[in-house]
Amino acid sequence: MDTFGLRGDRYAFLRLAPPPSYVAGAGRGAQGFTTRSDIGPARDQTLAEGEDGAEKGEERGKEEEYDPERYQDPENETGLFAGTVYEADDEEADKIYDLVDFKIDQRRRARREAREAEEQAKQLKERPTIQSQFADLKRGLGEMSESEWESLPEVSNMLGNRVKKPRLEGRSYVVPDSVITGARDSSAFESSLANEQMSGGFETPADGAYHQDFAEIGQARDKMLQIKLEQAGIASSLGNSSSSSSGSKGENGSGGGGGAGANALGGLSSTVDPKGYLTGLDSQMLKTSSEIGDIKRARALLQSLIKTNPKHAPGWVAAAWLENVAGKQVAARKIISQGCDECPKNEDVWIAASELNTNENAKVILANAIQELPQSVRIWMRAVELEHEVKAKKRVLRKALEYIPASIKLWKETVKLEENPEDARILLSRAVEVIPHAQELWLALARLETPDRARQVLNKARKTIPTSHEIWIAAGRLQEQEGNHSQVDAIISNGVTALKKNGAELSRDQWLIEAEKAESQGSSVTAQAIVKATIHLGIEEEDRLDVWMDDAKTMQGKEMVETARAIYAYTLKVYPNKQSVWRKAAELEKSNGTRESLLALLNRAVESVPQAEVLWLMAAKESWLSGDVDSAREILSRAFEANPDSEGIWLAAVKLEAENGQIDAAKQLMQRAREVSGTERIWIKSAVFERTHSSTDDALKMVKDGLKHYASSSKLHLLHAQLLQTLTPLPLAQAREALSMGVKKCPTSTPLWIMASRLEEKSGVRIKSRALLEKARSLNPKSEEVWLESVKVEERDQSGAAKGMLARALQALPQSGLLHSYSVWTEPRPTRKTRSVDALKKTNNSPPVLVTVARLFWAERKIEKARSWFERAVKTDSGDSDYGDAWAWWWKFEKQHGTEAQREDLLAKCIAADPHHGLIWQSIAKDPSNVGKDSKQLLDLAADKVEELNPPPATI
Repeated sequence: MDTFGLRGDRYAFLRLAPPPSYVAGAGRGAQGFTTRSDIGPARDQTLAEGEDGAEKGEERGKEEEYDPERYQDPENETGLFAGTVYEADDEEADKIYDLVDFKIDQRRRARREAREAEEQAKQLKERPTIQSQFADLKRGLGEMSESEWESLPEVSNMLGNRVKKPRLEGRSYVVPDSVITGARDSSAFESSLANEQMSGGFETPADGAYHQDFAEIGQARDKMLQIKLEQAGIASSLGNSSSSSSGSKGENGSGGGGGAGANALGGLSSTVDPKGYLTGLDSQMLKTSSEIGDIKRARALLQSLIKTNPKHAPGWVAAAWLENVAGKQVAARKIISQGCDECPKNEDVWIAASELNTNENAKVILANAIQELPQSVRIWMRAVELEHEVKAKKRVLRKALEYIPASIKLWKETVKLEENPEDARILLSRAVEVIPHAQELWLALARLETPDRARQVLNKARKTIPTSHEIWIAAGRLQEQEGNHSQVDAIISNGVTALKKNGAELSRDQWLIEAEKAESQGSSVTAQAIVKATIHLGIEEEDRLDVWMDDAKTMQGKEMVETARAIYAYTLKVYPNKQSVWRKAAELEKSNGTRESLLALLNRAVESVPQAEVLWLMAAKESWLSGDVDSAREILSRAFEANPDSEGIWLAAVKLEAENGQIDAAKQLMQRAREVSGTERIWIKSAVFERTHSSTDDALKMVKDGLKHYASSSKLHLLHAQLLQTLTPLPLAQAREALSMGVKKCPTSTPLWIMASRLEEKSGVRIKSRALLEKARSLNPKSEEVWLESVKVEERDQSGAAKGMLARALQALPQSGLLHSYSVWTEPRPTRKTRSVDALKKTNNSPPVLVTVARLFWAERKIEKARSWFERAVKTDSGDSDYGDAWAWWWKFEKQHGTEAQREDLLAKCIAADPHHGLIWQSIAKDPSNVGKDSKQLLDLAADKVEELNPPPATI
């Protein structure tokens, strides 16, 4: 094998080094380049150039030295083409390659990004970060209010928590004495004594087994005495007083050990309770550890402040009050005394010193303060407060006025202390001489003078202070008090002009505020004069009416009746032909004035606006209600002359005669109205009148005549059907024909459809009843009465379809109060409250739903809550509700649970509201048998029938 150049199974020449300048493949014509095989696996990697094969074989197991250029890629331009020239073709090629790479990257970007997002979401789900876990809570911080931010607790020092502590499970240690002592002192209380004063402290045993230690008792006695002495303001220490007392006692020959301290605690040694005495410091101020720390930090800061800036008065005041809060009154007085020495020209320091001392010491302190600040009003007023006798207060104030004669406050306090009006007047006379520009003093002097002298005082004040509007208003009030109402307008008008000349003109809103003040003080004439003189200031002509109406409404809301009345009066003077203004003024008089003032206003209104039939009717009604029927007839006759074709006036005249028993006169007026006016409403009222005061046949004849003129009148068709159903026996065919004709002529009239359905149901044809209601729903899809009747028909038939019909109804009318109210009662008792809350939200507090909620509380015997919800049901934003069923339910409730006063109040409210709507209320109010009954009788009938016609339905 060796003869062929082989060694074992390998070629021997492969282990030899190549000759110098050897290039592989040169014999085959390859020159000037090196292939990958020359440096790749074709070479024996175990040998290096210049090494012997045997030596390399011996070192094969050793680690080779790292050569970064050993496996260099020949296609890398850095080494291969480093010396070549970069031409334009190369640049173009690079751009093409870059563009291809960019296109490929764009094509794969969507999938790559989706994959990366999926991997990131998966990783975040498996190992979520702290930030992602609290992301929702961080977003919620944006909705926190400022008060919630301030209520967050301060972050404590968590440095010690970061240090890992060794686990102590299974180990036990001996408890050191410091721990036991700390546990013992943890429940101790902070007293007003300093640390140096508590050098011989004591503690109260906590256990029941108490051992008397007379040494501790003596120390406690000394401590208590020292506390009492400090509270009394004595600065001497307990040791000095005890020693001096002991000496004096010895001199008297009574033996040692006694003195002032001993005398103060005379019989204590024989009657002392050791356990209770040691706990006598419980009456001292108690503080927590955090409060003690705060006090210490604040004390250090304030001490630094007053030392670095001793002339800073607020620092001394704050430091003194801090010690006072800490219970160290002696230290507080010492600090504030130093503050007075350092800042003698600051009144805050002196006042704080007086507040921190006893009354006697405070008087001395304020005397020193007055020497430094004789012009300080606050110091003088503080001195007045310290005096308890009126005579002493007067003496201090008079002394103060010698130093500060131009102080209005001192003069006012001096006058207040005078019980004799003559003395007060003399003082005020002197005050206005010293301070001529103080209008308060002028006005006070005018109030104390007689009317003649008050007029002179106000004239003098007006000349002295020409820019004061209050003096002019006071002059007007003075004339009003004397009864000279005619001069008040002139005075206020002259005042407005004078103020304008002197450049002190007030705006219209400011004058209205002054009018409110005048009326609230009882000067209604002055308030009206202010309105007359200033209501037109600063308003464009086209905006006057709207602005004045808003002002009047605002004053009514504030219950400023006289001011609102004056605004309406001025508006009617400018706009005498505005019917709306007359009506609002009449409503104001009706609610706040007398019947005579209302009639006077309405008489002026009908003279100014004769075509306003509403004003004529209001005037006639008020005359009638006052018992003057002849005056009402006279007003209506004048109204006929001004409005011959007014149906309202004709019907009012008929009602007036009918209510007063003049049936024949009423019939003649009704016939005359049909001939002259002949409107649809007159024909309807004629038929109703005949049904009430004549026979059914006459009423039928009147209805048929009316239908000839107004064939599409739903109310005439309804009357026709009602009259036919009252006949005995019932003409079923005629009633059906009348209702059929009515629904054809008036397909949108829901009462006709409901009456037709009930007629068929009464006759036993329920299929036709349902068919009529279905047709009514198709023609009137938004009628809640038709839907409710459909539900009740199914419930009465017990067909099981009532629940589905109610669901369809609520789907068609999701905001219907009637349907939601009915649906609440279909729920089981436990879920009715929840259903009622949902109904309130969906119907925006509809009166029927409010009544239902009140009935739920009533059933639970929650009387006050039920009463409040009934009140909500009959109240709207604009006033009392027109929903009569709510009033009926409330009346029924008060009859059972209310007092007589509550029932009378409810009846008065119902009469004022004058309800006209409601399923139950309309059936009662329009019943021919109830004509002529008053509101109380109607309420009683409705309350009796409301449960019968609208009981809580059984669960569907």
